[in-house]
Amino acid sequence: MHRGVPGFTTYLASPNSQVQAAAVAGMPVLLSCAIYAPWMDKYQASFGRVLIDSGAYSELNSGKVVDLDRYADFIARWTDRADAIAGLDDIRGDWRRSLKNYERGGFPTFHDTDPEELLPDLIQLARERGGWLGIGVLPPRQGKREWLQRTLARIPNDIHIHGWALRLYRDEPRLDSVDSTSWWRKSLGLRLMKPLEHLTNAECLEILVKQYQRERRKLRAPIQSNAQGSLL
Repeated sequence: MHRGVPGFTTYLASPNSQVQAAAVAGMPVLLSCAIYAPWMDKYQASFGRVLIDSGAYSELNSGKVVDLDRYADFIARWTDRADAIAGLDDIRGDWRRSLKNYERGGFPTFHDTDPEELLPDLIQLARERGGWLGIGVLPPRQGKREWLQRTLARIPNDIHIHGWALRLYRDEPRLDSVDSTSWWRKSLGLRLMKPLEHLTNAECLEILVKQYQRERRKLRAPIQSNAQGSLL
């Protein structure tokens, strides 16, 4: 299935509370299987768009392996709702494990820890999965622009490129979408500013979401081609 995604998009990472979920009504949201909770069912219909994530970053941080069977059950719920569905990648660099995981479905991701010669194979797989390809770098993400630009130049224009947690590089013209993993933490930082110290958490969230809304309107011209990943 092909689903149009107009312009450059920043998906806000899964809300951790109902206050956060209410704040992102109408916004693009990245829903991670690793932290999805039943209460989110009440809010997901209010999100503007949805991108489904395997929870690979949570796996990297916690060491808890994502259950592929559970993930397959999870994403089956979203095939008619999501812009795209990500395959389970290994951020640490075990590209053979990533390829094995992709057999279960979802679009692939190319990392700075992967061998350069793997990229053409992932581009072909991306085409088979609806035209999306993820790009990821092992933290820390600063100082990776040269690698990113070199990699982006190798990817054909008919592929939608999503930069995992690469909002730092959102000015790169070839990136079609990114996700923000720290948006709600940034909102709490607003109260460190003396004129805003009286604001509630909900008010801080509202201000930050407005910032993202305005950024979406001015950052990019519309892209030409978008597609949804699919589950085998």
